[in-house]
This record gives sequence, C-alpha cells and structure tokens, in this order.
Amino acid sequence: MTLAESRTLDTYPTRVTGEAQLLDRTDPTVWGGEHDGPMDGAALASHDSKGYSIIEGLLSPAEVQGYWQELVRLSSDEELKTDERVVTEKKSGNVRSVFEVHRISELIGELARDPRILDRAQQILGSDVYLHQSRVNYMPGFRGNGFYWHSDFETWHAEDGMPKPRAVSCSIALTDNYPFNGGLMVVPGSQRTFVQCIGETPDDHYKASLKEQEIGVPTENDITKLAAEHGIDQFTGPAGSALFFDSNIMHGSGNNITPYPRSNIFLVFNSVENALVEPFAAKHPRPTFIGSHDFTPLTR
Repeated sequence: MTLAESRTLDTYPTRVTGEAQLLDRTDPTVWGGEHDGPMDGAALASHDSKGYSIIEGLLSPAEVQGYWQELVRLSSDEELKTDERVVTEKKSGNVRSVFEVHRISELIGELARDPRILDRAQQILGSDVYLHQSRVNYMPGFRGNGFYWHSDFETWHAEDGMPKPRAVSCSIALTDNYPFNGGLMVVPGSQRTFVQCIGETPDDHYKASLKEQEIGVPTENDITKLAAEHGIDQFTGPAGSALFFDSNIMHGSGNNITPYPRSNIFLVFNSVENALVEPFAAKHPRPTFIGSHDFTPLTR
C-alpha cells in the first residue's frame, strides 16, 4: 500500500489544522469471545465497556523480584545508556525508558510469550498477535516525571502507520502502585472516541516526544469533555499486578514526588491483521525499535 493509498483509507484523521474533533470509533474494543482465552464473558464485557482490565497477582513475589533486578541491571548498564533505544529524562539525564527491551533482555522476551499475558492479548484482539513495542519505564522517587494525557493509538496511527486501534497494551507493575506515586490514570470508556490532535508532525519527532510530547496531545477542552462524561480511574495495586488497556484509551500520569519509585514493564500487542502501513500523518515512520515491522506471530 502506498502512502497516498493509506491516507485515502484513513478513518482516523489526526494532526489537523484548525479545530480538533471528537470522532466515534468505528472498530470494536474486544474482538474475541469467552472461548478464545482465559477471560470469561463478564471480564470481556467489562473490558469492552471500560477499555481496560486489571489482573492482580499476575506475577508472584519471586517473579517480581527477578524482573526488578533485571530493570536495575539495565538502568545501571553504562554502555546501554549510549544506545538509541534508551530514553533519558530531559532535565536530569536519568534513564526514563528502555525500548525494544524484549530483544535486549532475554528474560523480558520470554515474558511476552507467557500464556498468562499472551493468551489474554490474543483473546482481546481475536487473532494472533505480534509485539508492536516493548519498553520498561522508570519513575524514581522524588523526581520521576509523568506522561501527559494522550491516546497511544493517535501516535501509532499518525507516526507508525497502525491502521486501526486493534492493539492492546499490558503494563506490569514491578513496584507497588499507590494513588500518590504517579500511578497511571485512565478515562474509562474513552477508547470509544478518537480524539484528533492539532499540528503537523515535525521530522524525527520521536527524538523530542519520547522525552516530552507536545505534538499529538489532545486539547485541555477535549480532556475536560471526556472526563466530565466518563470520570477518571487509576491503576493502583501491589507489585505483580497487570493492567491491560486499549490502544485508544485516554491516559496519563502525574509526577512522582514521593519517596516510592514506580517502574513497570510495558508490552504492546498488535493484531497480525492490523500490520503497519505508511504513516498517516508523518513523512517517515519512526524507527523500528519504537514501532516494529516484524509481524511474526508470537507463540508460547
């Protein structure tokens, strides 16, 4: 598919000039049924309604400790800090995220294929899946910076060429998530509305946006509308809990000024039937360590 053809078929236009619009989503949130995986009918209905599901105790305390030690190892690797897949804080220079971590860490690569995670992703998306993106996020105590309100799909659509919001993210907490240490906030039900963003995508936008995103964020007025209609929920719970959330749900997190760090493993599963095409609102796609072009289905 050529760039012109992909944009002709664009059902979620964004990075517009003038006034942004709230568009009704034309695709399902849940594509599979209760016989396609571990989630029963009630759990799938809840995910369809809210756009997210919380699985407490997905990892055991021993597993949490093992993955936490792996995150410490990665953040302490001075050679790795020079890798383009490592994003540092804009002001402090501390490690903020490590992308394509499933290729850097064999342990996390195996986690992406764990049936407890993979089977749920396949069920929600109703197909085989591949990893569109993986990363670990670090939010240290006292100085951890948050992420402003955004829809992941808006960026993946505009800059990676993801045609439809047929992707689901899994965020696995390796530290306790409290209401006060920068826990992820979501607007339940907002996955059913595609929020256009204003502004043209600059060349190599990812270099700045991974530190602090300014293009591809909704207006304060649109966030206010969604919050007034749906409210705001927050992902809290002990280490080892997991949050599965729709690619188009509006979410964000505040800064962490508490002594308690917050770190997580982040895995994005995309349907193999939703493989990337040319970007819908950028001249060139982002690097493959951010938006993978390896559409090989994951297997256990």
